[in-house]
Amino acid sequence: MLARLQQFTTLSLFAAAFGWLCSWWTRSPAVAVAGFTVALLGYSLVLAAEFWMLRYANQRDPVGSPRWSELGRAWWSETRIVPQVFFWRQPFRSRVVADYLPANGRRGVVFIHGFVCNRGLWTPWLEILRAREHAFVAVSLEPVFGAIDEYAPLIEAAVARVSVATGMAPVLVCHSMGGLAARAWLRINGDEARVHQVVTIGTPHHGTALAQFSPVLNAAQMRRNSPWLRRLAGDESAPGYEKFTCWYSNCDNIVFPASTATLPGARNRCVRGAAHVSLLFNSVVMQTTLGVICAGEDAVKVRKD
Repeated sequence: MLARLQQFTTLSLFAAAFGWLCSWWTRSPAVAVAGFTVALLGYSLVLAAEFWMLRYANQRDPVGSPRWSELGRAWWSETRIVPQVFFWRQPFRSRVVADYLPANGRRGVVFIHGFVCNRGLWTPWLEILRAREHAFVAVSLEPVFGAIDEYAPLIEAAVARVSVATGMAPVLVCHSMGGLAARAWLRINGDEARVHQVVTIGTPHHGTALAQFSPVLNAAQMRRNSPWLRRLAGDESAPGYEKFTCWYSNCDNIVFPASTATLPGARNRCVRGAAHVSLLFNSVVMQTTLGVICAGEDAVKVRKD
């Protein structure tokens, strides 16, 4: 569903941009180029507004406000990576790397994406694990704007497939809302032994200030101090977080204030200067996480961003 929606929006955006360019070119090339540029790069202005908001929101956070130089680098990195993910991988290449389930005794992975994403988000990760012959299943969470608890059966099926293939509990690697979906699945399933570790990357464990601007159900659940988040935390125990590694950033333009992406008792690791989507492909995050998955093997080599 999301792939079709993003195919439509991407193709419509490019059609509108080129339509503007062609219609104005003979009258005013400058206006034609300006409109074309705004149509294709307007999202970067939205990103800039998010970075301005996060800097203000982090003033009272233990991590503190990022430097302007950090914000500038994060904005540029996110400006480059957003079209790769939302205009190409997710709409048109979401199944270019299929789920892989070899029975070779190596630990497997379940990948869980975040809000308004699908399995195409994980393509660089999947290519690495496929080359190293580690089993994985990457879910696509639907309904796209449904309740987070509704994703538990999809995660349950993915965990079962990987566990049967490998004979071992998998690692869950989660981005953004995916970390909350994993926690919801753990609450419903109630058996922490079925996962080896849980890695969350930019997950709003305590909500995010940005969620107040969206009316859809799963976004409302991610608002700061939402009833759903309070119930989720109330049903959990702090020792359960010992299996969690939480990556977060002082320049996360979606999840802020920054410390909302941490959990008490977890291995909370801050990467300075990384934006929300870029954090997922940060070389330190990838190297460390793939090292957990491939423990006992040669060091995993990952190209730098």
